[in-house]
Amino acid sequence: MATVTIPKKLAGKGDLVVIPKKEYESLMRLKAMKGFTPTIADRRALAVAENNLKRNKTLSYNELVHRLGFAN
Repeated sequence: MATVTIPKKLAGKGDLVVIPKKEYESLMRLKAMKGFTPTIADRRALAVAENNLKRNKTLSYNELVHRLGFAN
């Protein structure tokens, strides 16, 4: 069994996290991924959608399917 010495500086602050190497590597791959940056049009569309949701101006799934013409 391996022995690990943890510096008091790390252990005392609660800054130490021990995880398996594969999980660490997976987290590093996620960190390297680029995030989504919405455009101005995306932000406006989201604002409209949020406003409609607040005013209960939404469609159920069945209403949407019917309006799109996919209903039988």
